[in-house]
Amino acid sequence: MTITQLHYVLAVAEHKNFTKAAQKVFVTQPTLSMQIQKLEEELDITIFDRTKKPIQLTEVGQKIVHQARNIVNESDRIKDIVDQQKGFIGGIFRLGVIPTIMPTLLPMFIGSFMKKFPKVKLKIEELHTEAIIEKLKEGHLDAAIAATPLQIDGIKENVLYYEPFVPYIPKEMDMHTNDKIDIDSLDINKILLLEDGHCFKDGIINLCKANREYDGDQLQLESGSFETLIKLANEGLGMTLLPYLHTLELKDSEKKNLKMFNDPVPAREVSLIYNRSELKMQIIEALRSTIASVVKGAITFQNVKIISPLNHKKDFQKN
Repeated sequence: MTITQLHYVLAVAEHKNFTKAAQKVFVTQPTLSMQIQKLEEELDITIFDRTKKPIQLTEVGQKIVHQARNIVNESDRIKDIVDQQKGFIGGIFRLGVIPTIMPTLLPMFIGSFMKKFPKVKLKIEELHTEAIIEKLKEGHLDAAIAATPLQIDGIKENVLYYEPFVPYIPKEMDMHTNDKIDIDSLDINKILLLEDGHCFKDGIINLCKANREYDGDQLQLESGSFETLIKLANEGLGMTLLPYLHTLELKDSEKKNLKMFNDPVPAREVSLIYNRSELKMQIIEALRSTIASVVKGAITFQNVKIISPLNHKKDFQKN
């Protein structure tokens, strides 16, 4: 049994196709098939059921793939230890970022990070939280930036910053005349939301859940972008809530519709999350320090109430 054979098994398990897996690991399909067959013969078991389309793992194959991921991660750790000992910060680093963070945070730190750490080759994917967790567990991402707390087994969370929710209330609505907004005054059925799959939407529902239930029978206007929500609000179709960093780039005319919550201000916790195997920690720490230094001057709120992105509400205090 070799590490290379285990890499091949993991590739086939991911793609459920020998040809695509061979392309992923840069070998010919016959070479990959032969090495997996040798491993199966050595272990005297069948890892893949080749009679099914797409190819499926056998029951024992599922257990082997789980263990193979652990073994491959541990083998990668050896190189990681050497890199850390030498103080080397470089190589390919796969980073996932959720859609409600990507457009505002990435431009703030990416240039500075690339200039400071030119040997790091970043591969960045915009993904929803569910996909991020899956890819982290399968080893297809090294780290991600997401809203927390998630409290998921096998995933570590390193808090970067706390980003307040900001009400965007057009002049047609009664609350527009208020200087500050109470959380208790929010009506979830009058708030324009992002579409399903965005944890920012779940956070808003959690924020309002104690006040009024989300009424699925009423007209619901949902969108995939904050820009669309702002346009809908400008048309008098409701209010919305925005992440604080997104408000910094609004037009002056739109900023007149921004309000603030009374203290404690509801906010989301944004963290670097990564597998507990803690591979490439020198790059993760470089990312953390770069992002923290950039955001520190942009977000100065102190008294905030952390709203969980999970389906159940769990609040945290930062004083």
